[in-house]
Amino acid sequence: MIHLTVHLVREVRLCGPVYFRWMYPFERFMKVLKGYVRNRNHPEGCIVECYIAKEAIEFCTEYTNVDHKVGAPIPGGHITEVDCNLLLQAHHYVLENTTIIQPYIEEDMKWLKLNNPRQSKRQKWLQEEHMRTFTHWLRKRWMAHGPTHYVAKYHGYVINGCHYNTKDRDELRVTQNSGVSIVATTMQISSAKDKNPVFVELCFYGIITEIWDLDYTMFRIPVFKCNWVDNKSGIKVDEFGLTLVDFTKMAHKSRSIHFNLPSQASILCTRPT
Repeated sequence: MIHLTVHLVREVRLCGPVYFRWMYPFERFMKVLKGYVRNRNHPEGCIVECYIAKEAIEFCTEYTNVDHKVGAPIPGGHITEVDCNLLLQAHHYVLENTTIIQPYIEEDMKWLKLNNPRQSKRQKWLQEEHMRTFTHWLRKRWMAHGPTHYVAKYHGYVINGCHYNTKDRDELRVTQNSGVSIVATTMQISSAKDKNPVFVELCFYGIITEIWDLDYTMFRIPVFKCNWVDNKSGIKVDEFGLTLVDFTKMAHKSRSIHFNLPSQASILCTRPT
């Protein structure tokens, strides 16, 4: 057993945390299958019949339910009034990622180029001006008055079978569920005078600080408020090909978008510092 400790560090680096590959879930499932046996002369048939019945019941309860919710918050949330600028940024992000809004985004970009001919070739200025004025411009053409200023905040949210927590909730926990990653299209420029920006897809890593439930009266949309890691200094790939993220090296808050949709996020395997 003393010799075993020599290989533990290498196994963790190659395979990840132990709780992702131990046999306890399979042992518990074997106990469930044993509970299906009612006739000891035909144990396999009992297991098959009970398992099919269980699958049919789960299908009826999960897939034929009229209420198609994205997820469910963990009890214990509270409603509070949030900063207007942050609320506007969250609302803008929701609009930018809504399919039926895409034609209005293209129309707004054409309107900006037409009314600002001197700035029409500066993609950075167009993106910043579009983000600053799009919500107000859209109100004149579409009923996009945004969510209420009172937002429900939660410490955790279960979405698509994944359990997401805020950083504060994970402070005293061994299993961390507050780290997320997202693949997004971003504009890359070499300098402030660069007139030929390039749009590329990059993977961003961050940590959830707050979970908001935006109230649009007729429906609700959950969003994650995150702090993002600096892609230049906070991310590196080790010799095993694993991506290491340093959450102490965060990007400047004024240069990053704080919000993302749960449907776009992937949970990260992190450990407490």
